[in-house]
Amino acid sequence: MQRYFLNEEDFNGKTVTISGDDFHHISRVMRMEPGEQIITVKGNGMTAVTEISEITNDAVIGTIIEWKNEEKELPVRVTIASGLPKGDKLEYIVQKGTELGAVEFIPFIAARSVVKWDHKKVSKKLERLQKISKEAAEQSHRTVIPAIKEPMTADQLAGYASGFDHRLIAFEEEAKRGETSVLASVLQDITAGQSILFVFGPEGGLAEKEIEKLSAAGFVACGLGPRILRTETAPLYALSAVSYHVELLR
Repeated sequence: MQRYFLNEEDFNGKTVTISGDDFHHISRVMRMEPGEQIITVKGNGMTAVTEISEITNDAVIGTIIEWKNEEKELPVRVTIASGLPKGDKLEYIVQKGTELGAVEFIPFIAARSVVKWDHKKVSKKLERLQKISKEAAEQSHRTVIPAIKEPMTADQLAGYASGFDHRLIAFEEEAKRGETSVLASVLQDITAGQSILFVFGPEGGLAEKEIEKLSAAGFVACGLGPRILRTETAPLYALSAVSYHVELLR
């Protein structure tokens, strides 16, 4: 069944009202009709099997048939801070990272980021990334939509990191030196409900001053295996490793 994330005000008892882009998708793209069923998700992650009862000119009206208790989220909260990459790589990271279970993405204004966001266009870029996150969450049957935070510098990331249980920097120099124990050790010790903030550099990697600032804030540099990964590959490797350790091995 198709899945749609709705706002709290869209639910009224056992009745659901769907408008906007989701209304268009149901009525025009999927061409659904009354009697068909969909999954609707509240902002708190509660999901319901919902039957379409009426399609008007601007809304789909549904009736909740059954509330479901789904366990789709990683047992630990993972935030990905990605150094602003070129092209549409950040969109790719958000899309695939959402499928892999991240709960939050931070565009990282790194010293070596070739791309510079025009502050006048930041809101539109964030809106675009949030839309990608929502669609990926629906496709992968998640119960929450990952948040897209405002862009941050290394100094801002250092301050933001205080709320996390674990802080890791994916640093290619550690991979070159053959470091393999830090990530494995963190994932071995992490417990359900804890959080990890991963920081990844842009195409040119992280500057030494950024490593120093983040290290002073409690970050630990780690390698991601013996190969050097692209900036859009590294976050997906990390998320896959987290999933393997906390979901498949336990």
